[in-house]
Amino acid sequence: MTVPPRLRVAAYVLRRAPDGPELLVFDHIDFPEAGTQVPAGGMEPGEIPTQAAVREVAEETGLTSVEAVAELGVSEWPHPVTGRARRTTYVQLRATGGTAADWAHRVAGDGEDGGLRFACRFVPLPLADRLADHQDEFLDRIDPAWLASAGS
Repeated sequence: MTVPPRLRVAAYVLRRAPDGPELLVFDHIDFPEAGTQVPAGGMEPGEIPTQAAVREVAEETGLTSVEAVAELGVSEWPHPVTGRARRTTYVQLRATGGTAADWAHRVAGDGEDGGLRFACRFVPLPLADRLADHQDEFLDRIDPAWLASAGS
């Protein structure tokens, strides 16, 4: 019997900066080998991808002033360690309130990432380096009109 893929989301949180658009990323403080990532995680029963993305951003970064803009695409990459099948919906969000340039956040709760510490920051687009786990694969689907108006 085939095990169904784990349903997940990955969140591209964008903000407008004077020099252009910036993307929210984080690094694991205690596990730097995990690489730079965007907020991502499993969907809860009954959630739609945009709701799950907003929740994951809050859980993993503490940022609650975000608004879903669009679903950008779906990928099916296995988990890099366990090999378990995953289906990830990528969601574009925008930061709606003032945000710091960088901050540290400890994940609350008893989920699989509970207690982990993340170093969060906004970085300019286009990215200088690749994201971990193929997480940059839908950055090219961000609405070009949004990107063009980011610096205005």
